[in-house]
Amino acid sequence: MYAGFSASTGNLLSNHYILAWSFSRSKERLQSLDLSNLPQVPLPREEKNKVSPLVIGLVVLLVIPVLIILGGVYLYRRNKYAEVKESWEKEYGPHRFSYKSLYKATNGFSKDCRIGKGGFGEVYRGTLPLSRRIAVKRLSHDAEQGMKQFVAEVVTMGNLQHRNLVPLLGYCRRIGELLLVSDYMPNGSLDQFLFHDQNASPSWLRRISVVKDIASALSYLHTGAKQVVLHRDIKASNVMLDSEFSGRLGDFGMAKFHDHGANLSATAAVGTIGYMAPELIITGPSVKTDVYAFGAFLLEVVCGRRPVEPELQVGKKYLVKWVCECWKQASLLETIDSRMGREFIPEEAEMVLKLGLLCTNAMPESRPTMGQVVQYLNMDLTLPDFSPETPGVGAFMPVSTEASPATVVVPSLRNSSFSISVTHTILDGYGR
Repeated sequence: MYAGFSASTGNLLSNHYILAWSFSRSKERLQSLDLSNLPQVPLPREEKNKVSPLVIGLVVLLVIPVLIILGGVYLYRRNKYAEVKESWEKEYGPHRFSYKSLYKATNGFSKDCRIGKGGFGEVYRGTLPLSRRIAVKRLSHDAEQGMKQFVAEVVTMGNLQHRNLVPLLGYCRRIGELLLVSDYMPNGSLDQFLFHDQNASPSWLRRISVVKDIASALSYLHTGAKQVVLHRDIKASNVMLDSEFSGRLGDFGMAKFHDHGANLSATAAVGTIGYMAPELIITGPSVKTDVYAFGAFLLEVVCGRRPVEPELQVGKKYLVKWVCECWKQASLLETIDSRMGREFIPEEAEMVLKLGLLCTNAMPESRPTMGQVVQYLNMDLTLPDFSPETPGVGAFMPVSTEASPATVVVPSLRNSSFSISVTHTILDGYGR
């Protein structure tokens, strides 16, 4: 016997389910099937719409170029604003600030926050979160000298710690921006205090205190640091005054350093007219050229006038020569800044003036070390016997007298012909 049913649907597809089937070989009628326990017929599944290969191919062809373009834009922006670290940054670099944080701190580098301007850039005051006040030096990235100054300051200050140095808190470097961040010095520069503050003149005690501070800082740079550090631009405008009027030596943009016991290789002579030792263009920088600059700085602070003042008569044009001539005429104390009155101790004032002449001796071997200078200022050591007639004393030989004091770059005579180019002029305000 055969049993079955027809399920033909032609070209159409359908599902057929046999849920129950009853057979009997007897002639008796079969009982009705109990359909209550039968499973439910499964519903046919709806097939998802199939996407043709042609559509898939078109989508792929459109998406790939878009992804390439987006990737190129991302790489361009990343390279444009990336703060790439070079080897010198990894070894020496202190804290690195984001450009955004410094932009906010200075109100977008607004003119109201600008406190100084010079040939290598501008200085702004700013406030970080938690009300910490900072000074931000924004260097020019267009000039090669700007980059050299930036690297010099970061590398030098990143390894130095002394109470009389302006502490470098960090830096920021990106395309078109070179920024140095230091503590804000609320009393500005010593230059501003000496020559631009019409309301008050620093007292003798305050001036000598600042001179001692800078002498201590230089002694540390020459002998106390891991390497010998030559500042090469010591002057009143690079001395900052903190909240307690302590002197802090700053601006290490021209600094050079070398191992103790080694000599610095020949390099261009840089500095500011009036503070540059006469041998600088021949021998290059050394600790002795820093001592000379300190001597000119010392006389500047005590006498209240700049090392070179072209507008004065010949006898007073050069501070070092003028002080020496006054010593010859037994009127050494007459060179002291008259704005202080007679509040100084004559013996101390005379010693300080003579120390300035000793440091600016035209013969490098006759100059003291900065360690000895500190001892002289603290009265722990007596000055050697010398007179205004001693060879080299008061023999000031300026590099140039055609302009007011300015920073100059002079190629060393060891490897090039002599030439001078003025690259920077002090304006006013905070440091450079």
